[in-house]
Amino acid sequence: MALLLFGSFIILIFLGVPIAFSLGLSSVLYLIVADIPLTILPQRMFGGLNSFVLLCIPGFILAGNLMNAGGITDRIIGFADNLLGRVRGGLGLANVGASMGFAGISGTALADTASIGSILIPAMKKQGYGAGFSVAVTASSSTIGAIIPPSLPMIIVGTLASLSIGDLFLAGTIPGILLGLGLMIPTYIISVKRNYPKGEKKSFKEVWKSFTGAFWALFMTFIILWGILGGYFTPTEAAIVAVIYAFIIGIFVYKELPIKKIPEIMLSTMTSTAAIMLLVGFANLFGWIMVAERIPQMVADTILGISTNGVVVILLIIVLLLFVGTFMETIAGLVILFPVLLPVAMEVGMDPIQFGVTMVLAMIIGVVTPPVGVCLFVASQIGNVSMGTATRELLPFLAVSLIVLLLVAFVPQVTLFLPGLFE
Repeated sequence: MALLLFGSFIILIFLGVPIAFSLGLSSVLYLIVADIPLTILPQRMFGGLNSFVLLCIPGFILAGNLMNAGGITDRIIGFADNLLGRVRGGLGLANVGASMGFAGISGTALADTASIGSILIPAMKKQGYGAGFSVAVTASSSTIGAIIPPSLPMIIVGTLASLSIGDLFLAGTIPGILLGLGLMIPTYIISVKRNYPKGEKKSFKEVWKSFTGAFWALFMTFIILWGILGGYFTPTEAAIVAVIYAFIIGIFVYKELPIKKIPEIMLSTMTSTAAIMLLVGFANLFGWIMVAERIPQMVADTILGISTNGVVVILLIIVLLLFVGTFMETIAGLVILFPVLLPVAMEVGMDPIQFGVTMVLAMIIGVVTPPVGVCLFVASQIGNVSMGTATRELLPFLAVSLIVLLLVAFVPQVTLFLPGLFE
């Protein structure tokens, strides 16, 4: 029966059926063949969605959409370009820097790719950067959006294991910064090697002016963390505070958020939220079937049967996650695999918060790796280059991402230092 579940799921994926419906259809097929009443379908889907914390997802999505429509993207890019643009490959470095700033707004990799990529990929190509290089920088740096708080995948992980969302947000801060700084290294080296252009040196006054322009947007991350960690509001309430803050900044500070665009923003938010919630619901049903088939125990026994050495076990988990991430959407993978692999990680002494960040980072790398690689696909479409060309250019950036992933997995203080300060 387990073969039927996974076989049908894989077939549907390769037929191009969206991941949410692939999970749902394979689960329904299993229920029919196993002669289990279909009434279990809505029960398990609702059970996976019946969480107060999940209510913060539409809030953070709406806040990000409001800030983006209110001119935030241009301001963050402008600040990053003024700060980094004077060195060789400065616009590429500004691309990474803008992703680090935008990460505190969007919470997702795809939003980062679409918003920043639509501006910077054409700009980089116009200045003489290679199209494949521009795409690779944009796609790889977009993964920062799911690591630096607020992070939608971190919210999912916290919900699944009843972990502190505030601790997860803090735990992702240092890895996110390391990832951003790390991605700047190949960006600079390749730019020097290929003699890509550099911009004019900006005065301190110009840099400061661009910073003050982006400040109110960047400040939203501080408000979210301060409110959650200070006990002033829950993650769900923080999302609502972020919406109100984004609305005020867009209307009264930046004055670029048209009131008539609010309905369109609301519709976009509802569409994105519905897609995520449908995915979470079907993934929860799929996960319940896996538990019924004792698949988590089988996976744990298999991994621990290969080795009980902590280093080997963690490496095996990472390899599994990287493989799954190449074809499965991040949130679906988290809902299905996190409850399965968490006990294994804890068995070899890994902290749940550390493992949560490790799993999010490992899965998010999948959004830039074929065959699915949705962020790489979107960036390639914007840059008008083939997936093959983009993938070849991506390799140095992928190597940096893997190094950061190993640091997160094997150096606990990378993730646990900041949460430890607030205990």
